[in-house]
Amino acid sequence: MRSSPHRLRTVRALFGALLTTLVTVAALLAATAPARADTVVCEQFGSTVIQGRYVVQNNRWGTSAPQCVTATDTGFRLTQADGSVPTNGAPKSYPSVFNGCHYTNCSPGTNLPAQLSTISSAPSSISYGYVSGAVYNASYDIWLDPTPRTDGVNRTEIMIWFNRVGPIQPIGSQVGTASVGGRSWEVWTGSNGSNDVISFVAPSAISSWSFDVMDFVDQTVARGMAQSNWYLTSVQAGFEPWQNGAGLAVNSFSSTVNTGGGGDPGGPGGPAAACQVTYGTSVWQGGFTADVTVKNTGSAAVDNWRLGFTLPSGQRVTSAWNATLSGTSGAVTASPVAHNARIAAGGTQSFGFQGSYSGTFAKPSGFTLNGTPCSVA
Repeated sequence: MRSSPHRLRTVRALFGALLTTLVTVAALLAATAPARADTVVCEQFGSTVIQGRYVVQNNRWGTSAPQCVTATDTGFRLTQADGSVPTNGAPKSYPSVFNGCHYTNCSPGTNLPAQLSTISSAPSSISYGYVSGAVYNASYDIWLDPTPRTDGVNRTEIMIWFNRVGPIQPIGSQVGTASVGGRSWEVWTGSNGSNDVISFVAPSAISSWSFDVMDFVDQTVARGMAQSNWYLTSVQAGFEPWQNGAGLAVNSFSSTVNTGGGGDPGGPGGPAAACQVTYGTSVWQGGFTADVTVKNTGSAAVDNWRLGFTLPSGQRVTSAWNATLSGTSGAVTASPVAHNARIAAGGTQSFGFQGSYSGTFAKPSGFTLNGTPCSVA
């Protein structure tokens, strides 16, 4: 029996309505699907990696009260900041995000430390989120040292105070004012007993800014607190709270260090033209060894190489040979020892380490040599 035109139009209308309903339901499900969970770090010196290139650290050292940071895709927020310390002394912590090396913890693929004379520019941008009811500063730190050290305290600390709330002041005393990066700053100098400090203090709060880190480094060198043959070891952005601080946030952070401004070719932190990594493993229940070979497939030698990679969750380094490894889990940077510091053009260097793991064993997904992504053999 033939269907009538009216019946066909009815079926088509019902089918169209069903499709519309299905599309609407799918859209609602997509809109309400949970986003990737942020990472919460509450360990005193705990850290995690964002964007595959920066380290977010909790870094609580001045109080035993709980503190937690929540790392986001672009920065972090201080989600718990209990306790307080006297405002005439040091702050209670420095939760921050950084590029470079901080007490052996190096961000993946960083080309820091780098000698100041080889740096042509170091563009950076920062966006802060402020709160009321707390005593704190919003501080951007730049660390300099006569040696390319990746551990311990550096000789000179440059602090850029984007904001300060409460009866707090920088270390030392004010020695004048300066115009840096097109802005006016109070300049303070002093020592905290471990290192020299020069602070550039904004007269009023700055919420976001893009600038060149080297403008502040040049000011520091001109004032005799560093030299051009010293090394930039890290740049960091965060907060120093004295009282409370929950809700403070680094909404976004970026840092790039461009080398090639002079100095020796292939110097510390110099970029590699191309590279290939072979990562061989021997795995047993709860443990493994990794034998890593780095090949320089470029046309120029690479000196003082640094291989960055991130260990999968649950893995931890217990020992290493033929290299010094920063950190024992998460973001790791391997640096050479005296006898294998140069990778000739077309040549290789090897190192290894032993570790433990929980769950299912996996290999790192990517490697960078002095900031250049490597292919994996």
